[in-house]
Order: sequence, then C-alpha cells, then structure tokens
Amino acid sequence: MTAGDRPSLAEAVREATAVLAAAGVPSPRVDAELLAEHLLGVGLGRLRALMLGDSPAPEGYADLVAERAQRIPLQHITGVAHFRYLELSVGPGVFIPRPETESVVQLVIDRLQGMPHPKVVDLGTGSGAIAGSIAHEVPGAEVYAVEYSEFAHAWAAKNLLPLGVHLVRGDLRDALPEHDGTFDVVVSNPPYIPAEAIPNEPEVALHDPPVALYGGGADGMELPTAAAASAARLLVPGGYFVMEHAEVQSQWIAAMLDRTGLWSEVRTHLDLNGKDRATSAVLAPSV
Repeated sequence: MTAGDRPSLAEAVREATAVLAAAGVPSPRVDAELLAEHLLGVGLGRLRALMLGDSPAPEGYADLVAERAQRIPLQHITGVAHFRYLELSVGPGVFIPRPETESVVQLVIDRLQGMPHPKVVDLGTGSGAIAGSIAHEVPGAEVYAVEYSEFAHAWAAKNLLPLGVHLVRGDLRDALPEHDGTFDVVVSNPPYIPAEAIPNEPEVALHDPPVALYGGGADGMELPTAAAASAARLLVPGGYFVMEHAEVQSQWIAAMLDRTGLWSEVRTHLDLNGKDRATSAVLAPSV
C-alpha cells in the first residue's frame, strides 16, 4: 500500500480509537495515538500537529491496532514503558511498571534528601523501574537491585546496568547476606496478589508473569512478609523500609510490622488516586 492509498493520520487514529474502545481497552484514544507515535517516532506533540494536516497513517499501523485490540499490553507492542524520567525496555516475561509505583519512588527520594552517599536496595526489581529511578534521580546513591526471575532479570540488566545499579539475580527472601546491616533504605514492590484473585484486566491476567503477581499463600502475604524480614536484616539501625501493596492490604501489613517489635514509625501512604499504596517503617535500634 502506498502513502496515497493509506487513510489520513487523523482518520486512522479516529478509526483506531473506535476499534480499541469496542475491544474494551481502558484508554482507547491515548493508546491509538501512542501506537501511531511509536511508528512515526515524532513525539505526541508533533503527532497531534501532523493530525491537523493530511499526513498519511504510518505503514503497519492497522496491524498494531489489531494487536492492541486483542488486549496485548501497549508496552509489549512498543517495547517501552515510561516511568518517571526513564524509558524502560519491557516485553514478555517482565511486569509492566505502573504509574502508582512512582509515588513509592518519591517516598524513597524524599527520605534520601541530605544523605551524601546513601546505600539503597530494591527487592524484586522486575524491569528495574524503582532502582533505576533512584539511581537516576539521586546522584551519589549506591543502588542494588535483586530479581529472581530469569526473564525479568534480563530486562532489568538492559535497563539498570547503564545507570550503574548493582543487579543481583537472587531471591528477595535471602539475598545479599554479605550486605546485612549496611543499607540506608530498602524498597520493595513484591508480588502480593492472593492465589485465588485473578486480575480483571486481560493485559494483567494473560501477559504479566504470574511470578510477579502472586504473593504466595491464600492471602498473598508470603512474599511481602519475607520482604519485611529481609529489610530488617539488611538495614542499618534507623534505616527506612517502604513496600508497595494492594489497597486492601494496608492494615494487615502495618499490623504485621508492628507485631515483630522491630519497627517504629509505621505509616501508610496514599498514591495519586488517594488509595493506600505503600507502608513505610523505620528499623528500631537493637536493644
């Protein structure tokens, strides 16, 4: 098909929006524009300017729209996930970072203010979104990241090694024993979905790796509990721990941290949607 045979860019985006809306895609217009922008490589501002004229739709656009209509994640089609100031490489086998997690990163960055050379570890890094953002936004930080999945580790390596992050393939339950008691901050977004809670969105249920979703046990709390135990082992006294979780798990996690007697200043934090998204605590000095 020649450029003259293809519909105009504006017409193609309108048609794509209708197709994606009919398929139940949550943000059909935005996704239609992002797929066109991906093929043209021009940025959204330039794309919208081109749509005011008679520019033709990019070749292959209908094929990408058809993939998205099958509820294949947008990020798997484009190979890119945007997170804070980073453009991360993603694809099958790695959890797609969510905008809600950006607020967890901000909690860490706020905590690190005034520390000249803080040492931070991200347990269960996935694509490397949290660890990479900290390394990028906190000059002088020594950042480690731990990932168990072979596939996710490969994506994390691509994203984190250029940023100077120390990436370790290992289990968040027993990783980095040689660094016990040396980290200023431990952050984690562990798997936390209960075993029977199948996500509603096809993009999550069919394409996010199960190892990144299900936290273990009927309540999904095995890995979050393990992350807290590892944090207590890895932190310096007075060190800071923050963990992402589901909205409905905040009270359980706060109570779990309180019960151990190891933590003080246990607090729940809201995301930009006003939902309980993370819980933080400070490691009490050993008696």
